[in-house]
This record gives sequence, C-alpha cells and structure tokens, in this order.
Amino acid sequence: MSEAWLAAALAAAAFAASWIATGQVLVWLDRRRIVDVPNHRSSHARPTPRGGGIGLLAGALPALLVFALANAAPVPWLVLIAAAGVLAVVSWRDDLGHVPARWRLLAQAAAVAAGLSVLDGGPVFQGLLPPGPDLLAAGLAWVWFVNLTNFMDGIDGITGVEAASIGLGLALVGTPAAPALILAAAALGFLRWNWHPARLFMGDVGSVPLGYLLGALLLLLAKSGHWAPALILPGYYLADATWTLVRRLLQRKRVWEAHREHFYQQAVQRGWSHGRVAVAVGLVNAGLVAAALLALDRPWPSLAAATLIVGAILFRFARA
Repeated sequence: MSEAWLAAALAAAAFAASWIATGQVLVWLDRRRIVDVPNHRSSHARPTPRGGGIGLLAGALPALLVFALANAAPVPWLVLIAAAGVLAVVSWRDDLGHVPARWRLLAQAAAVAAGLSVLDGGPVFQGLLPPGPDLLAAGLAWVWFVNLTNFMDGIDGITGVEAASIGLGLALVGTPAAPALILAAAALGFLRWNWHPARLFMGDVGSVPLGYLLGALLLLLAKSGHWAPALILPGYYLADATWTLVRRLLQRKRVWEAHREHFYQQAVQRGWSHGRVAVAVGLVNAGLVAAALLALDRPWPSLAAATLIVGAILFRFARA
C-alpha cells in the first residue's frame, strides 16, 4: 500500500473509531455521573459529561500505532504514542479529581524530554541558538503548547476545529501526512458529539495528549527548516492563549486558575453562540493554512499576513 493510501485509510479508520467510541464513552460517563458542573467561570449552563477525549484517543492512538509499525523507523513514533498515553492517564486522574499542578507539569516535562530525544531533524530555532539552549527552548515551547491547548478548550467545538485545522495544514505543508491526518480525522469524529450544544466535553484526558502530539508534529516541521509554517498554523491558539496569560500576569492574577478571559470567551459573553465562535476560528484557520503554504517559499510576508489575520479576529472577538 502506498504512503498516500495508508494515510487515507488510517485517517478514515480514526474518524470512524473516534465517532463510535466517543458515543460509547458518552453513555459510560452519563452512567457514572462524571460531569462538569457549571460555575461562575464556566461558558456552559448545564451539567455536561467530561472525558470525551477518551473516545478521541481511542480513534487516534491505534491508528498512530499502525502507522508507527508500518514505518521504517518506528521507535520515535512508538515513544510519542507511549508518552501521549501516560499523559492521558495523568490527565484522566485530574479530570476525576485533582492532581497538583507540579505533578502534571512533571509528567508533561518528562513526556516532552522523551519526545525531544527521538525527534529527527535540525535545530528548531534555525541556528539562532546554540544546541543546548535550542533544545531547552524547544522543550519549553512544547510544554507551553500542551498547556495552551488545554487552556483554550473552553467552549463547544473549538478544540475539535483547531485540531482538525492544524492537522490538515500540517499534512498539506509537508509533515508526515499520516499522523497529521489521523489527528485531524479523530478530532472531526469527536466533533460530532462536541458541536454546540455539546453532548460531552473533551476534558484534560483529550486536550493534553492532543496538544502533545500536535506539538510534536509542529516541532518536526520547524526542524525540517519550515519554521514559519510551524508558527503560522497554530497562530490563533498561540496568540489568544499567550496574550491572555501575559495580561493576567501583569494584573497579578493567579494564572493557573480557570477563568473566562480568553478572546473567544469574551465573544461568547457578548452574545456570540459557541458555534458561531467555532466557525469563526475555522475560517481564520483556513486563512492561516493558506498563509502557511505560501510561507514555504516566502516566510516573512506570510508571517506578516498571518499576524494580520489573527489580530483581526482577536480584535473582533474583543469588540463583539
């Protein structure tokens, strides 16, 4: 089977498995009463099952395992899959109760260190930093991406849309197509149940491993020399999460606590529906995918265009 056909077959299998498994997980979560109860920081109004990311991973991880075993060099992918599995276990424990932040960060740092030890390619920062600082900066960026994926999962549909957009974009710009398409397809299968009004939420069990695996693919893209597309594709999530974090730090707020201050949450508070915000993010991401493709040959103009696209949607959300 050719690489293209393998990628298509695994993506289709991941989509179907994610769709079916998430539906089964919903029944199980309902029966166990594992729900997210609304509070003053929530963007939803009724108790909703939390932990649907288990279904997403049930679609994505087996397909990724088949890809790894079919690959000529399976070890890096096997390490990434195992690390994502460990993060899923730790995150599920946090969904059920509370795992102290230091232990969650330790697990994430260990997963990132394991991933960096097996990722092929050149320096992430294109030689601007010596090898040691480059590795450290790449690790910090990866840990931040894992956490911002979790932080941004605050309304119905948004992370499914974001993951599908990044995965499709990665496949188009030159990252190994199969794993990128698998993650995009699994996110779309999950989105069937998470679109507004959501039947269930992803939970940390889904968002943390998903951020880890997407982060690995983005780093691989940067290591191949395409640093601009690697920055552009997740541009909306990077900008919203980072800007909000810096603003909260300057206001001396507890940045580790849940809140409703992200730009997309401001739009919901001003009357936009979850679906409308998710569609807007999807349209912005379509523009970012186009900019990422152009960035393969013209990185700086494309990065400027992407900055304008992201800035425009942040401004629109803030003034909704």
